[in-house]
Amino acid sequence: MKKFLNLHKIPLLIFLSCCAFYLAFAYDLERTDFFKLSSLYGGLFFLSWKFFQMQRYNLKILLAAAVVFRVLFLFATPNLSQDFFRFIWDGRLLLQGINPYLTTPNEIFSSGSLPFSGARELYDGMGSLSAGNPTSYPPLNQVFFAFAALLGGKSIMTSVIWLRITIIAADIGIFYLGKKLLKHLKLPESNIFLYLLNPLIIIELTGNLHFEGLMLFFLVAALYLLQRQKWLFSALLFSCSVALKLIPLMFLPLLFRRLGWKKAITYYAVTGVLLLLFFLPFLSGEFAENFFSSINLWFQKFEFNASFYYLIRWIGFQVEGYNIIAIAGPAMAAVVFVSVISLSIFRKNSEGRGLVTSMMFASAIYLFLATTVHPWYLATPLLLSVFTRYKFVQVWSLMVVLSYFAYSQPDYAENLWLIAVEYVIVFGVMFFEIFSQRPQSFSAEDAKVDLKIPHEAK
Repeated sequence: MKKFLNLHKIPLLIFLSCCAFYLAFAYDLERTDFFKLSSLYGGLFFLSWKFFQMQRYNLKILLAAAVVFRVLFLFATPNLSQDFFRFIWDGRLLLQGINPYLTTPNEIFSSGSLPFSGARELYDGMGSLSAGNPTSYPPLNQVFFAFAALLGGKSIMTSVIWLRITIIAADIGIFYLGKKLLKHLKLPESNIFLYLLNPLIIIELTGNLHFEGLMLFFLVAALYLLQRQKWLFSALLFSCSVALKLIPLMFLPLLFRRLGWKKAITYYAVTGVLLLLFFLPFLSGEFAENFFSSINLWFQKFEFNASFYYLIRWIGFQVEGYNIIAIAGPAMAAVVFVSVISLSIFRKNSEGRGLVTSMMFASAIYLFLATTVHPWYLATPLLLSVFTRYKFVQVWSLMVVLSYFAYSQPDYAENLWLIAVEYVIVFGVMFFEIFSQRPQSFSAEDAKVDLKIPHEAK
């Protein structure tokens, strides 16, 4: 034991320091305390990176650390987001046989008849914005919400724990399948920990219960099966990914060259039919109007941590004298669509690395042009980036903490100078990587070493 401690005392010290930082983040932090939040976040980034560097070839230790860091949050109330109140609300509505797409929490309260006990606490917790709109979470999300509400009973905290266990399980699945996909792509298997040990992922997904992690599990599973030429099973899992979050829909055109036109059409058809089956139990005359109106809010009403949109908004004020989000939002969505089609036509997506790289850039372009970029939105391009040579999204996942300055202000006002710093650094790193053609952080020799390490050592 003494010999082990002597050999591993620095990694052990870093691990324990990370545990202390995560405990402070989970149980002793108010999101209004920006200095403490950003200090903990920056410290975790540095410590996690050093731990990864020191243990890069010991996947078992890295996995154990990743799981421990997540388990530390198990009994914590999410402190950076209140979305979980709406998750549990939707789940409890489903258990009562009420379609969450057809009514808003405000409408239920106005009726004077509360559908379940504890409704007032959930209603007060979710905030006025969520309470005033129909749910925008796709149907497979709703299944997991109902599952957590069922197991949680009348306890909000027990439901939170079950939501958290689901997300942790998804991350373990990402480790298992992501490692296999990296091996198929002849990349270091340890790259998967650039996602799993990233503080953004641990804090925002496990800590604050955002379901991007589960969506990404199904997406990675679909990509792995696609790489194994099992494209019909891939379509099944891809549809599950979309039924959790709609974002993967943008990747469908990129699969065309990888599959060829006959298989691609079948893949799209299978995905479409399965999605219809997911939505079928909720379909009604009002469903489409309510669901898509809620989604449309993100393009025409909400603004947070945007990049190009804030420039366009400033130009709109100079030229028109008012906020042009109602015009700019849909216009930028159209630019995203054209960009994805261009990536599908002009990039070589027929092989695995090229396809994943195009998917990463498609998701990054979407976020660069979005009116709202919450930190957890970066989970998608961050995970895809570990299968590429690009690291600018990892830098972005560090700089995005600057956006939380808004929560330290009474009126949630953003500091546009901080937002500018965030994006200047991100764009600077991205363009440097694109135009310098710098080598990967892991050389070909590193990959050979990683892939040849005996199984016992991992």
